[in-house]
Amino acid sequence: MKQLLCFLLISLAFVSCDTDTKPTSLLVSLDSVEHISGKPEYLGSPFVTAGDRVYMIGHQDGSFPDLGWHVEGEMGGIWDHPIKLMDGFSMNIGEVGKEAPWCLDKADEFINYPFANKHIFRKGDLLVQRTQFVPDGGMEGLIVEYAITNQSEEEKSLELAFTGMIDLRPVWLAERKNIEDGRDTLFLQELSETYLGKDLNNDWYTIFGSSEPVVGYRIDESPCPQERKGLGTDGTIVSRVTLQPNETYPVQYYIAGSYTSADEAHATYDQLKGTASVTLKNKMNRYEQIAQASSISIPDKDIETMYRWVKYNTAWLIRDVPEIGRGVSAGLPDYPWWFGADNCYTLQGMLATSSPAEVNSTINLIEKLSMELNGNGRIIHETSTNGETYNPGNLNETPQFISLLWTFYQWTGHKETLEKYYPEVKKGIKWIEEQDKDGNGYPDGPGMMEIHGLHSEMVDVVVYTQQAYEAAAQMAMEMDEPDLGAEYQKKADALKKKINGEWWVESAQSFADFRSTKAQALELIDAAIVRADTINKPWSIKELEQTKKELIGKAANTTSGYVVYHNWVVNTPTEMGIADSLKAEKALATARKYSNRFGMYVTGMDRDEANDASSKWKSFSYVGAVMTLPTGVQAISEARYGHLNEALGYLKKLHNSFSYALPGSMYEVSPDYGMIVQAWNIYAVAVPIVSYFFGIQPETHKKQVTIAPDMPEGWDNVSISDVLMGDNVIGFTKNTKDSLITYQITQRNPGWTVLLKLKGEKTSTIQVNGKVFSSMAENENIIVRLTGVDNLISIQR
Repeated sequence: MKQLLCFLLISLAFVSCDTDTKPTSLLVSLDSVEHISGKPEYLGSPFVTAGDRVYMIGHQDGSFPDLGWHVEGEMGGIWDHPIKLMDGFSMNIGEVGKEAPWCLDKADEFINYPFANKHIFRKGDLLVQRTQFVPDGGMEGLIVEYAITNQSEEEKSLELAFTGMIDLRPVWLAERKNIEDGRDTLFLQELSETYLGKDLNNDWYTIFGSSEPVVGYRIDESPCPQERKGLGTDGTIVSRVTLQPNETYPVQYYIAGSYTSADEAHATYDQLKGTASVTLKNKMNRYEQIAQASSISIPDKDIETMYRWVKYNTAWLIRDVPEIGRGVSAGLPDYPWWFGADNCYTLQGMLATSSPAEVNSTINLIEKLSMELNGNGRIIHETSTNGETYNPGNLNETPQFISLLWTFYQWTGHKETLEKYYPEVKKGIKWIEEQDKDGNGYPDGPGMMEIHGLHSEMVDVVVYTQQAYEAAAQMAMEMDEPDLGAEYQKKADALKKKINGEWWVESAQSFADFRSTKAQALELIDAAIVRADTINKPWSIKELEQTKKELIGKAANTTSGYVVYHNWVVNTPTEMGIADSLKAEKALATARKYSNRFGMYVTGMDRDEANDASSKWKSFSYVGAVMTLPTGVQAISEARYGHLNEALGYLKKLHNSFSYALPGSMYEVSPDYGMIVQAWNIYAVAVPIVSYFFGIQPETHKKQVTIAPDMPEGWDNVSISDVLMGDNVIGFTKNTKDSLITYQITQRNPGWTVLLKLKGEKTSTIQVNGKVFSSMAENENIIVRLTGVDNLISIQR
């Protein structure tokens, strides 16, 4: 029951009372919403709640310790890029007139929702549920609610002390812009009963207040003190509420910020306070749309849930900084900015899961940053949210981005995007060719693997360059440059042949990690032996010493391919489908040796079959890492060559990491290390399912889509709906009953052609919409050509 307080003594200031009724609790909206509960042993690990402008990272137990390594200790808290607003907040609850108030920093339970999260605290006959969410649509703030339940049979009068841990500071690389973090100060705003924080060196602001009248203020004095880095300060607001027996009372707190003006911070605060339930409903509707887009129904409900949540995860990573652009960031907490390579994977998964608008904005952002910095077609590697680029681009990123543009065109048919960036594609091809220092057709320099000294000719760079030629050839044809298209295609064909020849190492049954001179290879092998010895891998030392012995006998000027590290990038020829079938079978069999129950090792020489335990107590290092991206690459590789059960096996390995530490998410390094949410996971999960199991391959520019379903064993009854491509939306259902198989294919646009490609059905009786089908064969496949909005195909075996 709200207390009516007409005269408040607040640091010698007089403040009028507020008689508003209590807010509608956020808990009401969450009663029937999908959610996943966390594990007790991971309450001391991070969570995130995010909008497209602001996000907050703390621990699942409700505390906000310093965390992160990129800017040490500063990657958590509340961020409104390119600045941080707060390190977090705390709540202290005490019964009026009684001792021992309660700091809510040791939650008993954590629950994650697609768009919000909840911490549950219990003490005696008090139950407190802290819920928070960040509105989307560019709002620079968030809403936190403490729903307090009096579980006793007596009235309780409680004092609530909410402390905002202000820390207005700039993002990484701010020093390049001569931005200096200043000490923060707090201003008491009596009429609105709020605190306004300001950085003394910059026009950065944050404001916070409550839905309850305030009876007291404290500056630089927290009831729940915490040591933290930075130049911040604490501000506490105190309220009182009276709860009747078995009553639940919600108290909301509103936090807003701006990196331009106090007026903007105030405007956001007022909007948050006046529209909490509306903004939550809008957020829920948005995530329902995300769930429905490219929605699947499959027998393996664990995989289905993981698939749905990686779509949510990706939405958490949208960073919108109006002065720079809007795009998908790489991961949280330490990579909340934009990467070229990461997005070359991520955006493919987002296209498969029907997010073309976000893909388009991210492409525009990466291209803009790359053109401003490089201007020669080279794609950037890593750019902070203040626009400062750390690395102008590794060699793999430019060809990967060229291929991505063609994939985007296939899914969307956006000719204007192709026309806009086609000149940059030609520049990018020229730039990557210029990196071939010895004229042997292979660019020289670093790719995806960041191993010290490993900067020779890398297999992933060469493979992705071959794919870039393929994509550029197609683009040239679309842009009415057939001669250039033929030239690119000729280079693509020649490079594919060379990869299958000069990059194959028969003795290792694998494609090479790299190609180099004998001297370079010996140096790298010696370094690898030291590494293997350091991490106690005797089997690897033995193998490396044998490789070194064989190498010593070669001529001094020999340039060859070598398998030294067994890096996951040796699987890129199968990922891209350019390995010939015989080599692919051997390579896939070899790759299976370099995984554990969570997936593929980044560096195969680190393999340890007993190393299936969690890794949360390690210092930051990728040595010994098993990662989601290599595991997804292997799932795609297996699916490309018809090994559907093996591909599903890798997805199940991914699922072993799903919700392992943060419910509803997969860490970057499996199962519980590195980023708590990682963008490229959607590539690892969605592309094998949508593009290979369901076999959806759009050619939107031709108003045509091929569907070539190829399911793992047991996936007899499956469906996918609301798959967006251009101006069309596709749905596909397969049902099996005894010897009868039916396919139903729907589309919004009847002017499109659907090519249903069925494997191994030549001897079956096929009917299309009740009429016997006269088959059209392609190798081992039957192709059914369909138009119209709804088609039913039945197969009697």
